[in-house]
Amino acid sequence: MDWGFVHRAWDKWASINIGSSGQPLKAALLINYEPTAPSRLLSTIAEQEGIKASPTELRQFIDFVKRNKLQAESFIIGANEYLVTSIYENWFCARCMNTSKPAGEGVIVMQTSAFLLVALYDGSIGAASRAMVAVDHFVWQLGRRNL
Repeated sequence: MDWGFVHRAWDKWASINIGSSGQPLKAALLINYEPTAPSRLLSTIAEQEGIKASPTELRQFIDFVKRNKLQAESFIIGANEYLVTSIYENWFCARCMNTSKPAGEGVIVMQTSAFLLVALYDGSIGAASRAMVAVDHFVWQLGRRNL
């Protein structure tokens, strides 16, 4: 794995896509994720922007992904609880159940061969579409290097 490439790609992508003023995402996490690794090995946060998370905080989320009961359970990231609304081949979308924001909040989780990309956004359908484009672009960049 070319960590230098991943870091450079993240920095460039995050500077364009994550923030508060008109950018599609409010926060994102790139988690080093190996689904077949022993459960005692914590997944590590490779990169994060707009959120401060620790591997221990993400333990419940990683266990949720590993159990693969996406529509039967909810998961927590930060102070928010999410419920999966859509599932696709290598990604899923979820909506925040305890938000106070009128337009709502959502998350897109996309799995690559080496990472989970967790992208958080504010808003509804239009915001979700913009967030998905941003997420897909970063995963495409990673895929070009066969990670």
